[in-house]
Amino acid sequence: MRKLLDTLVQYLKGIGPKRAKYLNKIGVNNVEDLLYYFPRRYEDRSKFLSISGLKEGEFQTIKARVLAKGQRQSWKRRRFSILELAVGDDTGKIFCVWFNQPFLSDYFKTGSILILYGKVECYGARLQMNSPEFEVITGDGDESLNTARIVPIYTLAQGFSQRSFRQIIKHTLDEYLPAANDTLPYDIRNRNNLLNLAKSLMNIHFPETLAMQKDSYRRLAFEEFFLFQVPMALRKLKKKDRPGIEHKTEGGLLDRFIARLPFKLTDSQNKVIQEIKLDMGRMQSMQRLLQGDVGSGKTVVATIASIIAIQGGYQVSFIAPTEILAKQHFEKIRAQEKEIKVGLLTSSFTKKEKDKIYKEIKEGNINLIIGTHALLEERLEFKNLGLVVIDEQHKFGVAQRALLPGKGPNPDVLIMTATPIPRTLAITLYADLDISVISELPPGRAQIMTRHFAYNKISEAYCLAKKELLKGHQAYIIY
Repeated sequence: MRKLLDTLVQYLKGIGPKRAKYLNKIGVNNVEDLLYYFPRRYEDRSKFLSISGLKEGEFQTIKARVLAKGQRQSWKRRRFSILELAVGDDTGKIFCVWFNQPFLSDYFKTGSILILYGKVECYGARLQMNSPEFEVITGDGDESLNTARIVPIYTLAQGFSQRSFRQIIKHTLDEYLPAANDTLPYDIRNRNNLLNLAKSLMNIHFPETLAMQKDSYRRLAFEEFFLFQVPMALRKLKKKDRPGIEHKTEGGLLDRFIARLPFKLTDSQNKVIQEIKLDMGRMQSMQRLLQGDVGSGKTVVATIASIIAIQGGYQVSFIAPTEILAKQHFEKIRAQEKEIKVGLLTSSFTKKEKDKIYKEIKEGNINLIIGTHALLEERLEFKNLGLVVIDEQHKFGVAQRALLPGKGPNPDVLIMTATPIPRTLAITLYADLDISVISELPPGRAQIMTRHFAYNKISEAYCLAKKELLKGHQAYIIY
């Protein structure tokens, strides 16, 4: 099957080398690409209306007999032909017009039955469809692709019409679907009430019903997330199999820090701290995502996790995406905790300053080092790294995030984000992480309001900022 799916589109019926180049430009190179090139929308052309029941200005489907046909040249433009049909049913008649497509005349015979789909217009007293899509009913059982059904509408490459592209898709499905191997095992499909692959692909392109199209979409979406998550789940299991650090989760240093806090921890913070303690007290390495709004108290939770590691004789690396944020963390944590040595390292430091910090970290004289991407430099060595904290994790690449944990003996990792991520999506995207959420703000915190201004309304944004400044409040601009 893999070999069949790799077949280049130029070898498919109705394409060839020239048209294949147009498909290549939209990312369709082989059979698999074509099978997974899904419609952007659908039109329900399965419901026939009588001609007397047609409504002006709407796209509608009729079944009618050819009463007469004629072809003429436009009097406005030379060499511009107009093909016209009069078609009717038991309730009335309507005219169908095609411009500069004289070859279509060969398709229509007086007395033949057509299915037509198009926009109904009224010209004086006569009804008309301009360039409607059509099917000639031949009586040989040939299934219509363009009318009398739910019809797929694709984003087209140059050189293709909807009609021709549907025909290519149908030929490809007929030829290659019988050999399709389903990625999802039967028991997973059965437990989740999912269609098999062949039926899903057929109904995503040519749905039997709108309900079947939704079921097909659901199955294909499930498969995409399933294949995304399997390697992440395997990675999580692999990490758990590696021995980590069994931290001492209680101690005087931790008790004194919490007692000195000028505020009381919220129930949500305490719940998250207990989850972190359970992780850090095990031999397996912690891999946890800490999620919470701005102002919810993620930093103090990360500081408590850091003190847990430090009181056992380990070092902590705390990385932030910007120098401003790193300095804020540094000043805040240093003011809260006087018993540990906190250091700062950013890219703006001189070589002499960096070398001094590197030496202190390597010798273990700095317990908690806070910094930016400078913490990822190869020559930075730790004496005994036990915990890595990453703030605003989405600002770092996957490879960057992997560098810091590699500087210690499988240290615990705590990743923080203020970006609100629905829990189901977080579980999907971060399947290799356990997730903790700080769901409440400390008492007295004002509700954060977010407003969006279009660029042409920028003066309104500045006026709002000025209004707050006049109240004695603060404002800042990130550029």
